[in-house]
Amino acid sequence: MSSTAVPEKVALTPPTTVRGNVRGYLERLRGGDLGAMPAVFGLVVLCLVFAVMRPVFLSATNFANLFTQGAAVTVIAMGLVFVLLLGEIDLSAGYTSGVCAAVLAVVLANYGLPWYVAVGAAMLTGVVIGTVLGTLVTKLGIPSFVVTLAAFLAFQGLLLVLVKEGTNISVRDQTIIAIENSYLPPALGWAFFAVCVLGYAAVQVVRARRRAGRGLAADPAAVIAFRVGLLVVLGGLAVYVLNLERSRNALIVSLKGVPIVVPIVVALLILWTFVLRRTAYGRHIYAVGGNAEAARRAGINVDRIKISAFVLSSGMASIGGVIAASQASSVDPNTGGSDVLLFAVGAAVIGGTSLFGGKGRMLDAVLGGAVVAVINNGMGLLGYSASVKYIVTGSVLLLAAGVDALSRKRAAASGLR
Repeated sequence: MSSTAVPEKVALTPPTTVRGNVRGYLERLRGGDLGAMPAVFGLVVLCLVFAVMRPVFLSATNFANLFTQGAAVTVIAMGLVFVLLLGEIDLSAGYTSGVCAAVLAVVLANYGLPWYVAVGAAMLTGVVIGTVLGTLVTKLGIPSFVVTLAAFLAFQGLLLVLVKEGTNISVRDQTIIAIENSYLPPALGWAFFAVCVLGYAAVQVVRARRRAGRGLAADPAAVIAFRVGLLVVLGGLAVYVLNLERSRNALIVSLKGVPIVVPIVVALLILWTFVLRRTAYGRHIYAVGGNAEAARRAGINVDRIKISAFVLSSGMASIGGVIAASQASSVDPNTGGSDVLLFAVGAAVIGGTSLFGGKGRMLDAVLGGAVVAVINNGMGLLGYSASVKYIVTGSVLLLAAGVDALSRKRAAASGLR
């Protein structure tokens, strides 16, 4: 009498272990997918070097300065990530931020309107600028380099018009000034930290369960615990240091707490990371950046995606302009000019966003912005001139672009692209 064997249930995907997770990461590195590793490595090395050469670099006061000094460039770099993901460029982002900052200052100073109306006017200006730039690139077929270079030149003149050929417009609205010059109460800073940690942990756990439920490889609990633990250690240390008293005379004025601009940058990071990684729009951005023709044949409206990317770039530049106006408590012809654009593009590329399109994350702008801020801050503490700062920053940018090009070649040779 024959018996029929009952087949055992076979897992669709082998269970992921910590060892398998590490092995997969090493394989991606060998294949050319370096991710954020170069930026993180460079940031750690720079911090160690400056800390050894100038111990005051690690002081609580200087640590807070790093956040406020790099905030505007980081926010502008976030917007540039959208354009760079498409393989395009926006050379006007710096002066776009200056024009939007001037609109903010004019609405506040000349018309006496509330801060939220001024911020809305500045952001609307950014949206209009992005729409015009994106339309010229997509509908007329003019290369983005030419369009945004023309805008770069034109916006310098527009900024001069808004500030009446060189007038310094003071920003006295306390809400605007508080963005870069005020701090959260220590208890609120810890509450913000706790919300971030709990939110990150919840996202990691939910993602792992959903993948496991669909029969896909999911990160093991140990890996999730490591990530959350790392965030707890680094974030907790940062909040602790920022909550230390930084004023030399606390009886007169107290300087402690997380700068208000930090939650703003974190909120933007979370928002745009969600958009890029969890929405159809984000997938379309990567698809168009990877192969525009294939995306078009797949039914994606490529022109609409490109226009929206320029709108987001200029919109984020407008927020960067508001932050810059808050930091200086004024707007002048140099707002958004000088090295703002160079540092913003450099921040995105140094962080890991590819100039060739199709590769990058919103976190890249934050990591790259941190690298740029550390270089400027550390070399300033060491007494180096602006010329040396430019040379070093340019060298780091060239190195990052070189790493990107080599990693793409390595990925192509290994069959990952």
